[in-house]
Amino acid sequence: MNVDVQSHVFPRDYAELYVDAPGSVTAERAGSSRYLLRYGGTQVFMLDLEDYSPERKLEAMDAAGIDVSVLSVNIPSPSRLPPEQRLAGAQICNDYLADLVGSSRGRFAAIASLPLPDVDASLAELDRAVHKLGLRGVFLCSHLDGVHLDDPSLEPFYAAVANLQVPLVLHPTVPTWGSHVKDHSMIPMAAFMMDTSFAMLRLILGGVMERHPALQVVHPHVGGVLPYLMGRVQEQTEVKRRGRDHITQSPASYYERVWLDLVTPSAQAMRYALEFAGSERLMFGSDHPWVSIEVIQDYMHEGLDLTEDRMAAIRGGNAATLFGLGLPQG
Repeated sequence: MNVDVQSHVFPRDYAELYVDAPGSVTAERAGSSRYLLRYGGTQVFMLDLEDYSPERKLEAMDAAGIDVSVLSVNIPSPSRLPPEQRLAGAQICNDYLADLVGSSRGRFAAIASLPLPDVDASLAELDRAVHKLGLRGVFLCSHLDGVHLDDPSLEPFYAAVANLQVPLVLHPTVPTWGSHVKDHSMIPMAAFMMDTSFAMLRLILGGVMERHPALQVVHPHVGGVLPYLMGRVQEQTEVKRRGRDHITQSPASYYERVWLDLVTPSAQAMRYALEFAGSERLMFGSDHPWVSIEVIQDYMHEGLDLTEDRMAAIRGGNAATLFGLGLPQG
């Protein structure tokens, strides 16, 4: 089984919620299928819903030999909507995902969007998404409209996710500090990878991974910059004894429970991810439609020289185990 663990869709009804919304992200209609998404004065993205169509995705999957794609609704997450609209936004996303999964004859699985940082509403929607809709994980941005991922208010959420034994899939968004690097396209170029790495560090150093040992986390884009910095993180915590207020183990030991996807246009980065994490914690992902599936496959074949069994695990076996693909859900 060949699985793509990072593949995005975007429902029109969800895009419409951002039109004239008084939240931190707004949308302007720019044609019959296009929306201009504005993150304040920091970042602008053009969203074309035709690129996200399930028909185009299935065509791309067929061309690349992908059997199953794990779908998520791309950024912005519901946390960027006004508080009173976040639950409606999450429900639109999850109902849309469930409809796609149900009509795909096994080609799609999906992970849920939640109305965080509203924990009570998120717990109810998480239960609905997993038990009623059959979704197989949670999409979690690197911050929740400024609320950090180690905020104490989120503890019941992490406990619920760990109890359900569904993976928590991190994803970058425009960082709170994005205004400092908004020129030269440095936000999607580099800040995205840094912000997910800070988010993952917060899950570790803030004690979330310590308090919830059953929590399963996916750190996308070969772990951002964190694998390259883990030696320094370890030196700071284990030698200088900094940042240890909420942990009893080394940061690297918590990170051994984290999966990485291979979304990177770099064979060299994939080789380092393999050396760092081992084949048992790597999963193929493409970031479609932002990136061609075949492009990532080409880098993977260039960068990873492994036995067929280990390559099969990366191409889909690890993802099938983590997301329970091929098993009933709910």
